[in-house]
This record gives sequence, C-alpha cells and structure tokens, in this order.
Amino acid sequence: MSIIVHPTAIVDADVQIGEGTRIWHWVHVSQGAVIGRDCSLGQNVYIAGNVVIGNNVKIQNNVSVYDAVVLEDDVFCGPSMVFTNVYNPRAAVTRKHEYRKTLVRRGATLGANCTIVCGHTVGAYAFVGAGSVVTADIADYALVVGVPARQIGWMSEHGERLSLPIRGKAEAICPHSGCRYILDGDTLIKKSA
Repeated sequence: MSIIVHPTAIVDADVQIGEGTRIWHWVHVSQGAVIGRDCSLGQNVYIAGNVVIGNNVKIQNNVSVYDAVVLEDDVFCGPSMVFTNVYNPRAAVTRKHEYRKTLVRRGATLGANCTIVCGHTVGAYAFVGAGSVVTADIADYALVVGVPARQIGWMSEHGERLSLPIRGKAEAICPHSGCRYILDGDTLIKKSA
C-alpha cells in the first residue's frame, strides 16, 4: 500500500510518513514531522515539524498539530479541534523555548471543536467531548466534558460509555465488546472478556 498525497497538499522535505497514510486537500506537513502508517490527515490540516504521530491516527478537517504535540497510535482528532503549545502567548514576546509538551495516549478521542491546553496528557482511550476545554491531565478511559473539562464518566476501548461511578470500587462490562473493566478508586483497568 502506498502513501496518498493530494496535489494541493504541501509535504516538506525530510518528513517521515508511514505506508498507507492519506494526506488530503490543502494539508501542510512541515519538515521534521514523523507520521505513522495508515493515518488520515483531512482537509486543511497543518502538522508542525516537531510533531510525532503514531499509526492509524485520524485527524479530521481544520486541525493544526503544533510543535511539542505527540499523538500515539489510534488517536482520533475531531473536526476543528485545537492544540496549543505556549501557555501564555503574547505577539510581542518570543516564547518558542517555552513550548509545553502535550501527549495524547493511545486510542484517545478528541471531540469536534475541543481545545487541549498545552502541557497536559490525555490518557489512553479517554474521550474528550465536543467543545470541551482540557486544562488538566485526563485519566485513562475518562469521559470529560465542559469548560473547563471535568470527568463525568468512563469509556471502554470500544467507545461505549460504562455504567460506573467516577470513583470507588465497581465493575462494568462493555456492551459491545464484552470486556470487563474494574474501577479501583479513581483508576479504571481493563480485564479480558
């Protein structure tokens, strides 16, 4: 399987792109970026040079992935969601040496129009609701919504909401996959089906 790059896209030299990745209309991938295999970069996406993107990542239209952002495998970035990399930007003050790393762990979903304030980690298989503003780290499997984002529940790896309290000791079964999840305090762990 080969890489597909639309004729309107700009892919700078010295970029690593994995097999099967599709780069669509008006995308710009900057020099130094690393993109895994089987990814999809939708219309009008920008990828900065100091960015690492894993395998099977889906980035929908109108998303800019700025320097110091790392997206692990299977991450979904919804349409027009926003990353930042400077915490306190000013046009008249250069702060490129102050970029804060943002890490989005494997399988996480970032809903349409959400904002991820730099310097935070979005946990594995976490789900950030559309329009939410993330201002703190998000736990693995957490479902967060709002401004600022707050946890309202838990999600399975399959993207199904689990019937669990936010904290305590409890168990739930993913209604789609049949996998069992165990809540211990404020940590959710997946067990086999």
